[in-house]
Amino acid sequence: MSPPEQPRKFFIDRSLGRVAVPKLLREAGWDLITLAEHYGVPQDETIEDTRWIEDSAKLGWAVLMKDKRIRYRQAEIAAVIEHQARCFVITRGDLTSAAYAERFIINQQAVFAASNTPGPFIYAVHADRLERLYPPHH
Repeated sequence: MSPPEQPRKFFIDRSLGRVAVPKLLREAGWDLITLAEHYGVPQDETIEDTRWIEDSAKLGWAVLMKDKRIRYRQAEIAAVIEHQARCFVITRGDLTSAAYAERFIINQQAVFAASNTPGPFIYAVHADRLERLYPPHH
């Protein structure tokens, strides 16, 4: 039996920071690139969310981000749909960097498995599970 497929590369939005969360995830074996690494500093501060959603989707990268209100942001959701993006979002804004990284790592198997399925989708990453925010279950 072959080992589980190494998941695609992940793109980390600026909302999760440039240093601590990416470092912790890389130490846990995640293949990722941060918004700052991809676009450069200081351009990273001015990139529109719809732009990086499009760019990362075209490159086949799944997205890790933090956004309490993602399900209400029509432009971002439209970009996710249009570009078949795969998104994993933590909907809490009050955790430490270590706690954000830990949420992704605890859910690593589920995130990796979902990231290898076709988009578009947005999953909320909770302490112990993923919850599909988009498209909603019927």
